[in-house]
Amino acid sequence: MTAVNQDIDIATFVGKSAIQDLGPEIEGVQVWGPETNKAFRKVFLTWYDGESRRLPWRESKDPYRIWISEIMLQQTRVQTVIGYFARFLAAFPTIKDLAEAEEDQLLKVWEGLGYYSRVRNMQTAAKQIMSEHDGIFPNQLADIQKLKGIGPYTAGAIASIAFGIPVPAIDGNAMRVFSRLFMINADIQKPANRKIFEAIGQYLVDPDRPGDFNQAIMDLGSSYETPKQAMPELSPLRDFTLATLTGTTDHYPVKSKKAKAKPVYYHALVLKNAKGQVLIEKRSQHKLLKNMWTVPLIDVNDFQDSGQTPDEIAQYLVAETNETYGIQPILMKKEIGYVKHIFTHLIWHIHLNYGQMTPQDEKRINNMIAAGQGNYAWVSPHQFDQFAFPTVQMKIWAAYQEYVKAKE
Repeated sequence: MTAVNQDIDIATFVGKSAIQDLGPEIEGVQVWGPETNKAFRKVFLTWYDGESRRLPWRESKDPYRIWISEIMLQQTRVQTVIGYFARFLAAFPTIKDLAEAEEDQLLKVWEGLGYYSRVRNMQTAAKQIMSEHDGIFPNQLADIQKLKGIGPYTAGAIASIAFGIPVPAIDGNAMRVFSRLFMINADIQKPANRKIFEAIGQYLVDPDRPGDFNQAIMDLGSSYETPKQAMPELSPLRDFTLATLTGTTDHYPVKSKKAKAKPVYYHALVLKNAKGQVLIEKRSQHKLLKNMWTVPLIDVNDFQDSGQTPDEIAQYLVAETNETYGIQPILMKKEIGYVKHIFTHLIWHIHLNYGQMTPQDEKRINNMIAAGQGNYAWVSPHQFDQFAFPTVQMKIWAAYQEYVKAKE
């Protein structure tokens, strides 16, 4: 009889594959028994011992290093993280250093990784560790889970790798691997189904080597059991994996489509003063890219696709700039570039406009900078490395440089 969250009766494969016995039904999924589980762990960890990726954060069991790596690896490719990981540790070698860091320095070191709330949460958690745990990373799962920015997956990864606590680390990789192992038909996009994969992970995880087991899942999910173009026939678990045995790998995991990212429209103003410096502002009042530096960005969503002429667009931008910043720059009517930047839930479409500050407006901005008001600064190209710029701003700089070169 097929279990409620499963597309096949696992009993069919007992004795005809690596599956030798039946185990319990876990959250509506029939799993294999203890003898098969023992063999499964041995095969899997033998493969890991010989084929695991050599990564810098795997060189020790230091929970601080593991924590940094796990946070960085969220939404970011491994190869990208390697360089950032080394630079971050050089800048903040201890939990105390991270807790006491200036935010501008923190954001600068993180520059280009995106999802800046990750590093802000890390600093908050570092302060928690300093105040609540005497600066020592907690070694109990419940305490790890209380740290800011650490969810179930990250807590499981740290607990198992650093402290040998036998708990699973359930992320997209694990859910994909488990879905294929047991032909699980539960939608991995639905939060309510997470408990299915957590329970199965708890059953499968090796109690003696939980950290290696969870890292083996990570490696398998990034090699033979990828979301697309998987190579299940080469997987070390091919004789245990029901989807491989039935030729249905592409059917798993079950995953409903995400909502489309919402388009958002801006005009980026590259405004120069008499010295040729560009005006930038710190986004202290914005949730997205909070406290990052950008050129002034004018929201034109209410003014988009209304058939405006270049004159009308320029007039609108000057009016909005005056209302927001109290200045009226002299703008070129013709746009000088375009940038597209994709966030998880938003797509920014940014048109670039070039302008010159009037002497009166330049004086007004200078007075505000001197008085510490408005979070403004003037920047020259050779000063770019002194500020924390998000990736979208780096794209704006690149588009502007292309415009400058085309004029030469």
